Amino acid sequence: MIDLFKSKFFYFLLVLILLPIQITLGIYLYFAPEIPSSSEVASVELQVPLKIFTKDGKLIGEFGEIHRTKLQFEEIPDTFVKAFLAAEDSDYFNHTGVDILSLVRAAYQFLREGEIVSGGGTITMQVARNYVLTKERTFERKLKEIFTALKIDFSFTKEEIFELYVNQIFLGNRAYGIKAAAEIYYDKNLEDLNLAQYAMIAALPKAPSRINPLINPRKAINRRNYVLRRMLALDFINQAQFDIASSAPVTASFSGISPEVEADYLAEEIRKYIIQNYGLSAYKDGYQVFSTIDSSYQTAAREAVEDGIEDYEERHGFEKPENHEYLLPKSFKNRSEFFLRFCI
Repeated sequence: MIDLFKSKFFYFLLVLILLPIQITLGIYLYFAPEIPSSSEVASVELQVPLKIFTKDGKLIGEFGEIHRTKLQFEEIPDTFVKAFLAAEDSDYFNHTGVDILSLVRAAYQFLREGEIVSGGGTITMQVARNYVLTKERTFERKLKEIFTALKIDFSFTKEEIFELYVNQIFLGNRAYGIKAAAEIYYDKNLEDLNLAQYAMIAALPKAPSRINPLINPRKAINRRNYVLRRMLALDFINQAQFDIASSAPVTASFSGISPEVEADYLAEEIRKYIIQNYGLSAYKDGYQVFSTIDSSYQTAAREAVEDGIEDYEERHGFEKPENHEYLLPKSFKNRSEFFLRFCI
C-alpha cells in the first residue's frame, strides 16, 4: 500500500512539473506561425534620412522625415549604456530576454488594480514590440512579445540587441535613436554630453511626448532624477556625481540637425539629383552622398566672399535700390492706392 502511494505521489509530482512545460509549449506552438524569425528581425530596415557630405566626411545637409543615425555598441559611451539600464532594465545582461520577476510583479499589479499597470517588459521585449509586433495592450500580444524576446535573445548577442534598441527607439521631436536625440536636444555628439544629459535622454522612452524637457521641463527633471537615483542605487555613479547631476538645470533646446559646412546650394542640387534618379524612397533609405568639395576649401571660400562683400560695402557705403521710390514712396494720394499696390 505504501509503495502504491509512493508511486502515485511520484507520478503526481511528475505531472505537476511537466504540466506547465506542456502548457507553455502548447501556447508557443499555437502562436508560432505569427512569431517572427530572427532573420526577420535582423532584416528590418530602419528609416534613415538622406545625408550629404563633403569629400572629407563633413555634413552639408540632411533631408527626411525622421532624424536617425545608426550606431555600433562600441560607439555608445559606457555611462549612457548604464543610464538606459538603470531606467529600463537593470538586469539586462543577466536574464534571457524575459525577466520573470518583473512579469510576476506586473501580473500582481493587474490583479490588484484590475487593469494593466505595467508590462514587466525588458529591453529585449521592447525590441520585439518595436520592430515586429504591434503596441496593443492585450494578453495575446504580450505572449507573442515574450516568445519573440526569447527567440531574439537566443539569436543575437546582448550588444547587438542593445544596438537594435537604441537605434530604433523614438525619443520625441522627430528624434529616433540616441545619437539623433543628442543632436536635436543638445546639438552635441554623444561623447560630449554630461551625466545629467545622459540621464535626461534615458528618461525619455517612458513617454517621449509627455516627459520631455522641451514640453514639460518639471516632469522631465523628475524622471531624470529618478534615473539618477537608480544609477546611484546600482553603483553606476557615486554620491558626488549624483548630487551634481540631480541639481543641474534643464539645458535642452530644439537644435535640429546643424550642418558642419555651409553649402546650401550644393546640398539642394544634390538632393534634387538623388530624388530624380532614385525616387522619394531616398528620403528614408539611408543614402549617404559624398560630394567632391573639400570642407576646408569651402569654408575658406565662403569666408572670403563674406569678407569681400563686407569690405566692398564699407568702401562704397549703402546704395539705394533702383525701385526704392516704388517700394517706399514719400506719400500716397489715398489709402486705396496703398491697398492696391501692396495688398492685392
